Amino acid sequence: MRNDPSPSSRSRRNFIRAGLATTVATAAVPALGAARVLDQQENTNVIPREFELDELTIDDLQQAMQSGKYSSRSLTEKYLARIQDIDKAGPRINSVIEVNPEALEIAEVLDRERKDKGPRGPLHGIPILIKDNIDTADRMNTTAGSLALLGSTPPKDAFVAAQLRKAGAVILGKTNLSEWANIRSSHSTSGWSGRGGLTRNPYALDRNPCGSSSGTGAAVSANLCAAGVGTETDGSVVCPSSANGLAGMKPTLGLISRNGIIPISHSQDTSGPMARTVRDVAILLDAMAGGDPEDKATAASSGKIQTDYTKFLDPAGLKGARIGVVRKYFGFNDAVDELMNKVIDDMKRAGADITDPADIPTLGKFDDTELLVLMYELKADLAAYLARLGDTAPVKSLKDVIEFNEKHKEKEMSFFGQDIFLKAEEKGPLTTKEYLDALANNHKLTRAEGIDFVMDKFKLDALVAPTGGPAWLTDLIDGDHAAGGSSNAAAVAGYPNINVTAGYLYGLPVGISFFGRAWSEPTLLKIAYAFEQLTKARQKPMFLPTIPLGA
Repeated sequence: MRNDPSPSSRSRRNFIRAGLATTVATAAVPALGAARVLDQQENTNVIPREFELDELTIDDLQQAMQSGKYSSRSLTEKYLARIQDIDKAGPRINSVIEVNPEALEIAEVLDRERKDKGPRGPLHGIPILIKDNIDTADRMNTTAGSLALLGSTPPKDAFVAAQLRKAGAVILGKTNLSEWANIRSSHSTSGWSGRGGLTRNPYALDRNPCGSSSGTGAAVSANLCAAGVGTETDGSVVCPSSANGLAGMKPTLGLISRNGIIPISHSQDTSGPMARTVRDVAILLDAMAGGDPEDKATAASSGKIQTDYTKFLDPAGLKGARIGVVRKYFGFNDAVDELMNKVIDDMKRAGADITDPADIPTLGKFDDTELLVLMYELKADLAAYLARLGDTAPVKSLKDVIEFNEKHKEKEMSFFGQDIFLKAEEKGPLTTKEYLDALANNHKLTRAEGIDFVMDKFKLDALVAPTGGPAWLTDLIDGDHAAGGSSNAAAVAGYPNINVTAGYLYGLPVGISFFGRAWSEPTLLKIAYAFEQLTKARQKPMFLPTIPLGA
């Protein structure tokens, strides 16, 4: 297994590492304390008993509620019990940072509404988990995993949370994440936060769930909820979807409002649906998408948002699809290359028209400037977010967060520091020429001279590449060891990207990414669904302590 990715094959987690060159939680505010790392004496060899809701889809759950087999309350009770059984005990996945103390009450209200008026739609009464950087105006905290924001209970739901509630979903709780969405340090460990501790991969507990939507990825894969919501700046939806055997979509920037989400970068941030099937991703996307006057980026989505993304799901969707293989994203792992070549051949046999290679000529040319833009926008966007919280915000600026971390160093920085925060704090305003030039250059290199260029050249419907490799061993001392990834071009361009499980290597899931032009979600969902139906690769996790590789 090789671990020598070129700059163009690195995800944000990797090039940030290289520097500029590259409990069921209680509703009450927990005491300030160091995030708990699993005790060596804890029993992580427990194989969880069978769970009656394992691998059930949103449609399955709706049918069961319609028949009277389950109610929303009974589903919510079962998922809450499962969280206690395997997330906070048993193998201790540690993916849920806090449960919603109002979840059962919300479910009961939705049950009464179903009886009186019928269901609102496919999400009515469905328990889901959302990432702990998405505001909820309830008794839960919104902290991005940081002790600096402990006690922050926003006065208003994030747009996404409000949309999910409107659709009838039960927000079951918040998931752990790579603290501050993995932008604090160049030596971070994905899935660790000062508040939440370490999330573990349910396929092998000593492996990493990737990040920054680590908890959502692990929880959905472990069947702790029906589906979940993550957020992405670069790779933070698609990578944990790959590492945890899920379908996960990062949509076009502006398809979903970012209002009420703790930010890194307004030019790249977006939330995205994560589920065990592509159909469930499409159902969640239906609810999440929408224009929002409080997020000006959503103005561009006018006339482009679909009312029903599930109508594009076609099991024959690969037939005639023109797909380009971005070979520059390959080569970091021989076994991954072999798997990708096999499934590309499978797609050909299913009728896809494959162009190989169809390389993006600008890969590797925007790595440094991507991070530069993120640092400028982090400082400005975080200050704006905290200002909207008003007097309820425990901190008011990035500088305050840095000072908090220094003051509570033994709790917040016991494994890695905050070098990227320090560099970001040195940046000037968003009127600075260095920032404006870098942002314009990034968009040119990833759009007109990048994804759009190669798709125009070969008349393609989508591009394809490995999302990443098998989950790496978690290492709190030296940080992440991810080998490669393909998220950066779509992330910097603000274009859509969907991961689907391609297969398994050594018992660990490996994902494939389909990405393309702005607003091409219908095409990508069609291709991804057809691929999923062709391969049927998803396997539920077994919670192994480690992968038995043998001699």
